Formats: sequence, structure tokens, C-alpha cells
Amino acid sequence: MAKRIREKFTAYDTADFLKSDEDVKAYLEEALAFANTDPAIVGVALGNVIRARELNMTKVAQTAGITRAGLYKAVKEGGNPGFVTVAKISAALGYELRFAAKPVARASRSRAPARA
Repeated sequence: MAKRIREKFTAYDTADFLKSDEDVKAYLEEALAFANTDPAIVGVALGNVIRARELNMTKVAQTAGITRAGLYKAVKEGGNPGFVTVAKISAALGYELRFAAKPVARASRSRAPARA
């Protein structure tokens, strides 16, 4: 009888894949892109960045001007941080929020011919 090989799996953690500043920037930009459908995703993304950089939560909270408990609540799965909280945490991490206009899909209009 063949010997069974036991495979060992580890839990997926997004923070493990945020190695460079470019990775973090792209990740946060994508999180903001989905903020219209799920605003809480931005808080979770910020929490992943904090873990990826192995930052001290107390120091991040102090820099952001919020309580440590408030920071944990804002960045946990299922949290619902307000806009001001997201802006403060972003600033504490060295990022700023930016807005961009959505591309507008223009309907093709049939124009009446110009009059001579």
C-alpha cells in the first residue's frame, strides 16, 4: 500500500504579499476602487498594510489621533470605519486619499445634420 503524503497548508494572509511600497500603493488603490460597493474594505486594507509593515498598533493609533481600540475596530473584518477615521489612519501610514473622476460612458447620439 502506498504511503499517504500529508500536505501542510497555511492560512492565506494578504499582508504576506505586500512586500514593497509599490505593492502597498496598488493594493490601497484597488481597495479604494471597491469602496463604492463595500466601504469597510478600505479599513481592512489599511489593517493589512499595518500588519505587513509590522507596525505597532498603539503608535499608529497615536499618530492617527484615535484610540487603540478605535483603530482595531476600524481595521477588523466587518468593521465600518468612518471617512475621517480612514483619512487619519491613511495619513498615519504616510498616504493620502485622492479622488478621481469616473470615466463617463457617452451614449452615441445621432445629430441632426447641420443647416446650411
